[in-house]
Amino acid sequence: MPRAAPLLPALALIALLVLPAPVLGDDDADHERARAAVLRGEALPLDELLARLPLREGERLIEVEFDREDGRWVYELEFIDTDGRVRELEVDALSAAILEDD
Repeated sequence: MPRAAPLLPALALIALLVLPAPVLGDDDADHERARAAVLRGEALPLDELLARLPLREGERLIEVEFDREDGRWVYELEFIDTDGRVRELEVDALSAAILEDD
């Protein structure tokens, strides 16, 4: 398998760019639901959604959950800033509209 080894980093990079990030919750079911919803066109990939959000300088994503609420898919995102403050956002998974900002 000497030819497959050079392809592994490229395949991993493609997976990171296309699929929702593996930080989706503690539950593998979140990841599978998100991936299926993205493939069906019912949700944005996490990286695309994050690019649309007005994030504060220095914020880092620390947790993601993916749920169905009121008939729509919702990303529940948790960020931490450089001062250790935690910010939680609830975001419509298809439109990237912020539903709640705590």
